[in-house]
Amino acid sequence: MIRAGGIRVSLDTDLSDLAGICEKKLHINRDRLISVKLAKKSVDARKKSYVHFLISLDIEAKGEEKLLKTLKNASKIEKTDYRVPKLKSLPYRPVVVGFGPAGMFASLVLAMAGAKPIVLERGGDVDSRVKAVEEFQSGGKLDTECNVQFGEGGAGTFSDGKLTTGIKDRRIGWILEKLVEFGAPDEILYLAKPHIGTDKLRGAVKALRERVISLGGEVRFNAKFCGSEAENGSLSAVRYTQNGQEHKLEAQSLILATGHSARDVFELLYNEKIELSQKNFSVGVRAEHLRKDIDRAMYGDFAGHPALKAADYKLAVHLPNGRTLYTFCMCPGGHVVAASSEEGRLAVNGMSYFSRDAENSNSALLVNINTDDYGSDHPLAGMYFQQELEEKAFIAGGSDYHAPAAVLGDFMEGRISEKLGRVKPSYRPDIRFAAPEEYLPDYVCESLRLGIKEMGKKIKGFDDSDTLLTGIESRSSSPVRINRGDDLQSVSLKGLYPCGEGAGYAGGIVSAAVDGMKCAEAVIEAISGQ
Repeated sequence: MIRAGGIRVSLDTDLSDLAGICEKKLHINRDRLISVKLAKKSVDARKKSYVHFLISLDIEAKGEEKLLKTLKNASKIEKTDYRVPKLKSLPYRPVVVGFGPAGMFASLVLAMAGAKPIVLERGGDVDSRVKAVEEFQSGGKLDTECNVQFGEGGAGTFSDGKLTTGIKDRRIGWILEKLVEFGAPDEILYLAKPHIGTDKLRGAVKALRERVISLGGEVRFNAKFCGSEAENGSLSAVRYTQNGQEHKLEAQSLILATGHSARDVFELLYNEKIELSQKNFSVGVRAEHLRKDIDRAMYGDFAGHPALKAADYKLAVHLPNGRTLYTFCMCPGGHVVAASSEEGRLAVNGMSYFSRDAENSNSALLVNINTDDYGSDHPLAGMYFQQELEEKAFIAGGSDYHAPAAVLGDFMEGRISEKLGRVKPSYRPDIRFAAPEEYLPDYVCESLRLGIKEMGKKIKGFDDSDTLLTGIESRSSSPVRINRGDDLQSVSLKGLYPCGEGAGYAGGIVSAAVDGMKCAEAVIEAISGQ
């Protein structure tokens, strides 16, 4: 099979007629074609006078060796299938704590291998989470165990559902295929920047859970991990609470995939003498623009074309103060959401539905925080620093989970905003005007002012004075790493497999899922060796 890339096609091209594209663009007669599949599709908007698609095609044809010599940007490809390893016996059942992307795909691989995993998820199922989040965003009480951060699907379930990643791994294609099998749209298999959207992701999460159960696994909701036991340096049991009662599972393997917001787990591990280390993270605000303004800035006169979805962007600027300001988790046509998980602390995140058709587009604007900024060598110093900032944001918002917000023009001039501009807030329950200096360090505010001005030179209107800044965005990554060895086990406790974003080994849905699969494979190897 040949992959032919770099094929330019207009926005009006009928992409269902791939054979016709082969004839017109690659001069391959239909009679030579055995099969053609769309492998990749992206928008090329570098020239606003000619916004178009760039596509790659996987072509199976007669005389492929000859085609390789004549086609530009073509290469031979061999499909590398991922195969789940199989267990011959099951001396014990592994435990997975957390059912976010890492925990879900660890559980799926274990279940497909015949390991019958037991999953402990502190939050509720997807439907329970949706109800709890909606109640909180409508001004109700925060459920500290079932919210945007905790529950089936993890934090990614209330996000944009981005499936982009900077890593290269043979497992990625398998992950995307499984998501499609569980209800995600087919387009994630070929889009250069695939996303599911929070609405589509919820259904896929439920279908994945049902598959794990059908293969002999168990998923226990509202089951909060509360410690482990060891014998001779090896895991012997896992403790958890459910419905007010404490339970103990005998276990020799525990995949700990609790996510970056399970701060009580970090403290628990520290008290159990599990080796942890500090890790850099970032902090900032969510910037909201009108979607139509971003579309116009990115697509020019092609904005609004029916073949184009809401425009996205990715920016980074290195500043004279030694900091970097960068965009993260950009949500085209999305919402800023209440992402708090602890009483008296406030955090925000971004979320989009599959349609990406909301009035605003938003993105995190983040400034790098280094371990030197923590002021302590304690392994949890970064987490405590995070909590302190979130407490300040909670107070700045009025101590009722309203989010502190500022209109950019006022922020640039050092004024507290008194009225909104063209951009209306999407955050619920509501916002309260406050200066970012009330909850962010001075060097972060300085970096925002310097960096947004520079970003405005890259995207017209990015520094528009009506842009709304809502804080605090503090949960982009974990400030703690649970140290593990090359065998993926904790350096302190054999049988404990720290996994995913919370453990400091991933940075998004796909990379977390990959890490979950790797940990599952390591557990299968350990079980098979007994």
